[in-house]
Amino acid sequence: MPLHELAALGTATCWATTGLMAADAVRALGPFWFNLIRQGFVTGLLALILTATGGWQGLEPASVLVLSASGIIGILLGDTFNFAAVGRLGPRRAGAIFALNAPMAAVMGWAFLGERLPVQAGLGIAVTAAGVALAILGRPRADAHRLETLQGGLMIGALFGLAAAAGQAAGSLIARPLMTGGLDPYLASLFRVGASGLAMGLVAALPAAPPRPAAISRLTLALTAATAIIGLLIGMTLFLYALQGSQTGIIATLSATSPVIILPLLWLRTGQRPTAMSFAGGLLAVLGLGLIFTR
Repeated sequence: MPLHELAALGTATCWATTGLMAADAVRALGPFWFNLIRQGFVTGLLALILTATGGWQGLEPASVLVLSASGIIGILLGDTFNFAAVGRLGPRRAGAIFALNAPMAAVMGWAFLGERLPVQAGLGIAVTAAGVALAILGRPRADAHRLETLQGGLMIGALFGLAAAAGQAAGSLIARPLMTGGLDPYLASLFRVGASGLAMGLVAALPAAPPRPAAISRLTLALTAATAIIGLLIGMTLFLYALQGSQTGIIATLSATSPVIILPLLWLRTGQRPTAMSFAGGLLAVLGLGLIFTR
């Protein structure tokens, strides 16, 4: 199994874990402040890692601008809208919509980067995306856990999810040319996350900024820090590494399988078994992954 595709599956696992952990913290802090805190935390960690390993070399000023644009679109907009959807829809439904970043990225890669997908890989992308949707769109039971409940309008949550998917796809597309050139994933992650955090910090200083949370419990802060390490530090770095060795649409598809991976995690967390439709979607997604891996 190709190493870069495995890294993309690692990203999906990280994102599934953070989606499950983030729901309560997002509802307590609001998506804006949740995202700002986690980005500031990870920026500091990445700076320490690069200083300790001497990994600051090899970045041109033009690359900083490209990575900054990728971070602002993919992380500031993409992650903020995604966590807004998670707060309203719960991790399973939000993941259903966020999975649309895979076909979006494939179309953008074809339109703007001239990427050509073999017929089998294209079929694998379509089957995987269909499996992901089927796995997470099943109707929840009447006594569903709070992570399965809706808070706010379904339509607004769906729009947040679509904006998140588009932001993630566009951010990936912007970063891919630099990553295929061999740029250090940790260095790329630092400038992407740092630029997004700086932009959010500027927004937070404006009078029209989202209201600050009245109080932050230790549990909420711990959950936010944990999602930052798992989702941004590990997951995003794996994602950028994956972009070095495979096409945007394929990597986006594999990373979009997080809603399938979240099913057993959600079962463990809530004690409620996912529906048969959800499991059928998971099997279909695995079939799609097989088509991609054997292309």
